[in-house]
Amino acid sequence: MAVRIGRDDADELTENAEINITPFIDVILVLLIIFMVAAPLSTVDVAVELPTSAAPVQPRPDKPIFVSVKADLSIALGEETVARPALGQALDQTAKGNKDERIFLRADKGVPYGELMQVLNLLRGAGYLKVGLVGLEDTGAGGQP
Repeated sequence: MAVRIGRDDADELTENAEINITPFIDVILVLLIIFMVAAPLSTVDVAVELPTSAAPVQPRPDKPIFVSVKADLSIALGEETVARPALGQALDQTAKGNKDERIFLRADKGVPYGELMQVLNLLRGAGYLKVGLVGLEDTGAGGQP
């Protein structure tokens, strides 16, 4: 309870029945800020479509090594189809044992994300850590080439 000082009755302190709402407003403003920051973070359902890229074109090496995941989930190294267990050996022969060689990974649009991650794990397991993902360039004609 607050006490009122400075009245005409100098000897008597009287109780003040008014509520001090300043701390209440401070708490409400802090809660409002917390909810304003937390509300946009609670959205989980985000539609993702990644068929094209608008990134600037990087210079290609003279003889790039392409690993492709076809629509039927088979893997091709260059133009030749390779079995998944033999991918590491085939890459070693193509790259001449150079594990720092950049591998370009491309996949059909209908390949599930989990299958693409399995191929990335095969590449990492074989020691090839420099992997570039290949996509279509955005021509600027409505987003779809």
